[in-house]
Amino acid sequence: MTGYATSTKETDAGTITIEIKSVNSRFLDLQFRINDEFRSVEPLFRDAISKRISRGKVECRFSFGKKINDNKNRSLNLDLLDQLKTYQEQLRLHFPTAKELSVSDFLRWPGVIEEAEINSENLQEQIQQSIEATLSDFIKSREREGAALSQVLNKCIDEMESIVTRITPLLPVVLQQFQQKSINRLEEALGIALNKADTALPNLSRDEVMDRIRQEVTMYGIRIDVNEELARLSGHLNETRQIIKKGGQVGKRLDFMMQELNREANTLGSKAALKELADASMELKLLIEQMREQVQNLE
Repeated sequence: MTGYATSTKETDAGTITIEIKSVNSRFLDLQFRINDEFRSVEPLFRDAISKRISRGKVECRFSFGKKINDNKNRSLNLDLLDQLKTYQEQLRLHFPTAKELSVSDFLRWPGVIEEAEINSENLQEQIQQSIEATLSDFIKSREREGAALSQVLNKCIDEMESIVTRITPLLPVVLQQFQQKSINRLEEALGIALNKADTALPNLSRDEVMDRIRQEVTMYGIRIDVNEELARLSGHLNETRQIIKKGGQVGKRLDFMMQELNREANTLGSKAALKELADASMELKLLIEQMREQVQNLE
């Protein structure tokens, strides 16, 4: 699922900025954008996210803006100044014409001006708090998207249930019409042979042949009966609705339900002896595919 959250926290040492965003993925894929000096906070992110998120490609950005300290929190590194002075005197013995370092040169030398050390333990605690707060906002954004997706999925379920409701009453009539039409066609095709008593089916009477035709048509009608498939389809739709309503980590369960729904729709299409059933099968598969695309976005 997609989601986004960002936060900024002011501390005595500086400003903590955290950004968390995600795009769809079947598995949990964590990526971090953290400066090398703060790589130690990466495990904090991993632990917090892994406890609360199971799917998605999640990108975390962390930055820390160090606060500019006033002069009270600064001091000169006298030991370093003494070393620099000694080095300069030794170098001038070899290079008498070399220019001496100015006061500004000494002050710009890295480490000459020392700033008060940051309380790392306190800072890490504040970073942890910022991570948890940002992650909570991030999860809320995913929950809002999940609520919107659940409406889309329930709408697809409503449409599929409407299709099942529409075609179920037609099945007995459609089956009877199909059987009668098949018998009439077979009677017509065999009419000439049945009227030739000398050559056509000498071991069977006309009535026996017609009974056999009706038996075969009836058996074929049983094979193309889709009442069982429609009953299972209705059951799967009801279970899918309950999964969505229950919430939580439903992505994998809904993946499985899409497979079951698609199996019943395919069986319905393979048994479709009439246009009404073939059209219904196609409509169902289109709706299932729409749901499958959205299910990939759910955790």
